[in-house]
Amino acid sequence: MTQKITPNLWFDKEAVEAAEFYTSIFSDSKRTFTSQIKDTPSGDCDIVSFELMGYEFQAISAGSHFKPNPSISFMVNFDPKYDKDARKRIDEIWDKLSEGGKIFMSLDTYPFSERYGWIQDKYGVSWQLIYTDPEGEDRPHIIPSFLFVTDTCDKAEEATGFYLSVFKNTKRGAISRYPADSEPNKESSIMFTDFKLEDQWFAAMDGSTRMHDFTFNEAISLMINCKDQKEIDYYWDKLSAVPEAEQCGRVKDKYGVSWQILPQHMDKLVAESPKK
Repeated sequence: MTQKITPNLWFDKEAVEAAEFYTSIFSDSKRTFTSQIKDTPSGDCDIVSFELMGYEFQAISAGSHFKPNPSISFMVNFDPKYDKDARKRIDEIWDKLSEGGKIFMSLDTYPFSERYGWIQDKYGVSWQLIYTDPEGEDRPHIIPSFLFVTDTCDKAEEATGFYLSVFKNTKRGAISRYPADSEPNKESSIMFTDFKLEDQWFAAMDGSTRMHDFTFNEAISLMINCKDQKEIDYYWDKLSAVPEAEQCGRVKDKYGVSWQILPQHMDKLVAESPKK
């Protein structure tokens, strides 16, 4: 079944290469669709859909206009309850993502997990690998995670509440706050929360304005697969807050997160359109 919300990764020219890399290192992964749009302002654009651990992604090669940053990362759960080799697997994938990448938090033991690390891979995409507590509530293998920093710092609770009000089939999961003396983070801001939109799990955190120099951009957007024009109009009305960002089905919300509001199976519609 197609996900209602699918992350889209923007690359300069590496979409197919990156998809091949990711599907080679994660289990239960495969490329599902590849097409090309000819003669765009950025040249010929490759589009590739793929699954990692059963979770759907799409990527596009569309020029160097946008570069990924850690404002949206992907949390990958390694649960020993379902995989007896979870500890070994997290180390193996970490090693492969490390090649040419940048480490934000070393793979190590932390108060919230006996094995966790945060890394940016050689393509600029960020991953949080976590060895899951088998006694905890079940979560899917991959969860997109928002980091609210710079001009959206301390907006995680407000923003996630907004998303919960916009989408259907929603649920607030865990929520934990920074305690006093958590400088440079603000007391009571969101250390971590997770939540469901359209029965898909997402996560969010507040960061510090003094530690980061990036914010949300179009390099990682979230595609909403809409069943009809009525649904397209609904999400467009609810999410679009930056008129100058409205183009080709893309909108930007009031927190700077980029969304693509599209008819279902848009990739196949593009592939079937007449070629020049």
